[in-house]
Amino acid sequence: MNSLSRMNSAREPIADHEQKKVALGYVHEAWAEARLDGIDGDCMAQACLFAALIEFVSTYGEDAAAVFAEGLSDRIRNGEFSLDLSRQ
Repeated sequence: MNSLSRMNSAREPIADHEQKKVALGYVHEAWAEARLDGIDGDCMAQACLFAALIEFVSTYGEDAAAVFAEGLSDRIRNGEFSLDLSRQ
């Protein structure tokens, strides 16, 4: 039984932030497994971004996905995706 199944055993709606937390766990697991198989982190990062953008385009359309992607540069520069190494 996976994490989401355990969380949803009572068939209650799962909050969006909880789904994102579980989904990120799945990505981390896949990433770790790929690294053990010798896949470079940069290759994984590019593949994950490509897969994510495919999903955004198929879900929201090209225009909405492009608007989302346009905002990423500012979010990156603002440190939204940087690890705070002092907390580790």
